[in-house]
Amino acid sequence: MVEQLVAIQRNYFGEIISFQTSTGRVISYRKALQEVEEGMIDGVNIKEGHDGSSYLTPGMISSFDEYPLF
Repeated sequence: MVEQLVAIQRNYFGEIISFQTSTGRVISYRKALQEVEEGMIDGVNIKEGHDGSSYLTPGMISSFDEYPLF
């Protein structure tokens, strides 16, 4: 079953530290990145930053800011 990311959790600095999935799981940013790469999570894209690191971007909307907090 392919899941989607439905909500975010941010740290004190405003950085996304974890996601809630469509099945209710709470996973770290790193775990979400891994599961997107493995095809277990859909609707999210992986981009490469200027420093060569990978990061997530939402597929259908402009920003994770539109996701609810949990």
